[in-house]
Amino acid sequence: MTKRVLVVLGILALLVFGSAVALADEYVPGTPMKVGFVYVGPVTDYGWTAAHDQARQICVDTYPWLETIYVETVAEGEEGATIDKFINEEGCDVVITTSFGFIWGTQEKAQQYTDKIFFHCTGFLREPNMATYMADFYQIYYLNGLIAGALTETNKLGYIAAVPIPELKRHISAFAVGAREVNADAEVHVRWTNEWVDPIGAAAATNALIAEGCDGFAFTEDTASVVQVAAENEMFSFGHYSPMYVFSEEYCVSGQIAHWEEIYLDFFKKIYDGDYTAHNLKNVDYWWLLQEKAVEAGCDPGMVINPAFEAELKGIMHNDPLLGDISVYDLVMTRLQQMSDPGITFDPFEGPIYDRKGELRVPAGCILSFSELTQMQWAAAGIVGAWPDEP
Repeated sequence: MTKRVLVVLGILALLVFGSAVALADEYVPGTPMKVGFVYVGPVTDYGWTAAHDQARQICVDTYPWLETIYVETVAEGEEGATIDKFINEEGCDVVITTSFGFIWGTQEKAQQYTDKIFFHCTGFLREPNMATYMADFYQIYYLNGLIAGALTETNKLGYIAAVPIPELKRHISAFAVGAREVNADAEVHVRWTNEWVDPIGAAAATNALIAEGCDGFAFTEDTASVVQVAAENEMFSFGHYSPMYVFSEEYCVSGQIAHWEEIYLDFFKKIYDGDYTAHNLKNVDYWWLLQEKAVEAGCDPGMVINPAFEAELKGIMHNDPLLGDISVYDLVMTRLQQMSDPGITFDPFEGPIYDRKGELRVPAGCILSFSELTQMQWAAAGIVGAWPDEP
C-alpha cells in the first residue's frame, strides 16, 4: 500500500472518528444530564443569584437524573472562560448563563460548541442551540406601585436601580404607572448604582433619596440593603427577587419573588425527553409571568401584602372607571387576579400612557407588544432623575 493511500485512509479515519466524538458529545435524551450555571453574583446575595440558586437546588431535588455545578460572581464579559471549563473539564451538557451582560459571550460559545445546549437569561439573541428565558416582574412592579402611591405621605418614592437596561426601565415605569394611578401627584425618584451587587452603593443611594424627601422604596440591586436602610429610617419598602420580609417585618410591605424553578424544570424535562435539542432552540424564548407562576407578588411566600399594612390599605379608597369605588387593598387583589388568570384581562401598560416628556406611548385601547416591552427605553410620567439612552 502506497504512502499516499495510507495518508488518505488516515484522514478518512480521523474524519469518521471526529464525527463519532461530536455525536457522542451531544446529549442523549433519557440519560443523566449535567448542567452548569454561571452566576453574576454570590449565591448569598439574597436577591437575583440566590433566587436562581434556590431554583437550581429544587431542580436537583426533583430530577434524579440531573447533576448541576455553578460558579458564582462571574464578571459580565468574562463568562467565556467559565463556559469553556464547564464543557471541556466538567463535561456539562447544558450551560445556563444568568445575567444580561453574558449575552454576547454566551452566543459566541454557542457558536463554538454547537453540540451543547445554552440557556441565557434576559437576553434576545438565540442560536439553534441557544434559547432565552425571563421570569418578568413588570406586572408585580405595577402592583407595588399601587401600594406605594397610596402609602406615600410626601408623594416622593425612591427607586434604587442597578444597570440601565430595558428590563429595569420597564419595571421602573410599571412602578410609576401604578403609583400615579392611585395618586396623580406621586413621583418616582431614581438613582442608578451601575452595579448588580453593590450593598454599600445601594445604601448610600437610599440615604440620598431619603434626604430628597422620599418615604417609600423599591429597587433592583441584588442585596437587602435598601430594605434594611428603609427600616432603619422607619420607611416602607418592597422586597426584590427573594423573600425579604425577614429583613423588615414592620416595614416591608410587599415585593416580587422569582420562581425560576418553574422555567428550569420545564426546560430540563424537555431536553431529557428529547423535545429540545442542540438543533431546534432558535425560536425558544420563555417569557413567563404571573400566569405561568414563574413570579409571585409579595414579600414572603403566600403574603401578597404584609398584614401590618392591610387595614391602612383597606381604608384608602380609589375610584376606578370600571370597578367604581374600591379600596387600594381590593384593587391590588383584583389586578393580581386579572393578571394571573389564563385569559389575562388587564395589563399595566394599557393606554393611554404618556412618557415623562408628554409623548403618548400607548394609545387608548392598546397595550405594549412583547418587543416594545423588552426594548423599552422611555420613562413613564412621574419618573424623576437620570435616564440613560432616553429617546
